[in-house]
Amino acid sequence: MKQEITRTESSAPVRQFTVLLSPTLRGARLARLLTTAQLASWGLPSESAAQIVAELATNATVHGRVPGRDFRLDLTVDDEGKRLRIEVTDTRGDRLPPGPGISTAPAADSESGRGLLIVEALADRWGVAQGPVPRKTVWAELDLVP
Repeated sequence: MKQEITRTESSAPVRQFTVLLSPTLRGARLARLLTTAQLASWGLPSESAAQIVAELATNATVHGRVPGRDFRLDLTVDDEGKRLRIEVTDTRGDRLPPGPGISTAPAADSESGRGLLIVEALADRWGVAQGPVPRKTVWAELDLVP
């Protein structure tokens, strides 16, 4: 009896990373560090992506925190390697941030309120998706230059 093993390979490896993190400032910091490490392993630039993750993860811990529930970080590179999508999902779907183009600058002496403005400045696209209940996902996309 002859056995044959067939192995199929896609043209490009799937590049996806997902992790659940505690909704604490330590969890937000870890999200940034993991993003930097993961993108380095994929051979991709990480500076803008790490800053976006830091802002979105901090928002998830400050505004999206529900005791006992984690937030999720997803990093995905599309099949063609042209776009990095960052998603941060928390369990406070009832508290939606303002969408793209709606955020306004805080007072000059304010210590907070600039996170989504930073995301808007760095990302090529970003937005908010509701659901499934009780979740919301704030996402951002970066076009990758070859």
